[in-house]
Amino acid sequence: MRTTSVGVIRIVTKGPGDVSGLMAMIGAGAIDPREILAILGKTEGNGGVNDFTREYAVAALCTALAPQLSLSPEEVEQRIAFVMSGGTEGVLSPHITVFTRREVERPPAGLSGKRLSIGMAHTRDFLPEELGRAAQIAETAAAVRAAMADAGITDPADVHFVQIKCPLLTSDRVEAASARGHKTATTSAYGSMAYSRGASALGVAVALGETGSDISDEDVLRRYDLFSKVASTSAGIELMHNVVIVLGNSAASVSEFEIGHAVMSDAIDAAAVTSALKSVGLGVAPQAEAGRELVNIFAKAEASPDGSVRGFRHTMLEDTDISSTRHARAAVGGLIAGLAGTGAVYVSGGAEHQGPAGGGPVAVIARLSD
Repeated sequence: MRTTSVGVIRIVTKGPGDVSGLMAMIGAGAIDPREILAILGKTEGNGGVNDFTREYAVAALCTALAPQLSLSPEEVEQRIAFVMSGGTEGVLSPHITVFTRREVERPPAGLSGKRLSIGMAHTRDFLPEELGRAAQIAETAAAVRAAMADAGITDPADVHFVQIKCPLLTSDRVEAASARGHKTATTSAYGSMAYSRGASALGVAVALGETGSDISDEDVLRRYDLFSKVASTSAGIELMHNVVIVLGNSAASVSEFEIGHAVMSDAIDAAAVTSALKSVGLGVAPQAEAGRELVNIFAKAEASPDGSVRGFRHTMLEDTDISSTRHARAAVGGLIAGLAGTGAVYVSGGAEHQGPAGGGPVAVIARLSD
């Protein structure tokens, strides 16, 4: 088994097109662009179908990295996994998290235990009528297994976060399916985001054995008792396949980082966030644990579908001015920021089949210093 070293750097951004921080890190030698495997980011858009800050951010990053890698921007996008999550409501702060990976000959003397590892895989392109359905679930499950192998992770228990970028439907895509005699899961572009996110999350659950493989089209967005405890899926207009990034701990990694996770039962589950922090040896802010440093927190947020949180009614689903996903990101983002001591955390809205209904997974990466 190969030995890898994984790096993680969080960089604040002044806007979706701001690449100055990344370029400064590359210029200073802190990041080798050839080792960049994935970039996850939060952009200050609305997180909806028409949130073009995600595409803008990816385009800016690809254009900036192209000369560094002697590739075209299009080739950069094929080489590096970009997952931009729109929406920095409340105290959430726009930023990117850069993941690097390189192979090393042998582990340092005295190093023991499992450390942060990362793997990546892609599904094939989907037909519009496959989104939100069994085909997307099955293909995603296969890609998760491939990404686990790429990360050197053999035990599903060592997987702590699976980030997926998945497609959504547009009117053109719906019409293309109809012209071939097929119906899509929904004709709503916004509604398709939930179907795609949900099916992708169920693919993670199947791959990790969190549920059986006999999931039907009718289970998506209906059987909320079926979910993954580590899936985080984000839909975007810029692709027609799933990009799968697996984060976990592996004995094949000599990284100075570690990842752990917990599952929030609802939007105010502070105990779960605290548990996730403790899983990597951290406490709540201000954090002063010797030998440990918080790098970032990754979480999903969703308005509980029954319209209440712990018996009290909420209005997130009834607000005609602001999408419920924006309410949820702000609420969960504020909770996590208070416990973490920073608003530069990755909180993504829309948690269909990602944790229990109204809740979601929360993962923490910490740096282990000497």
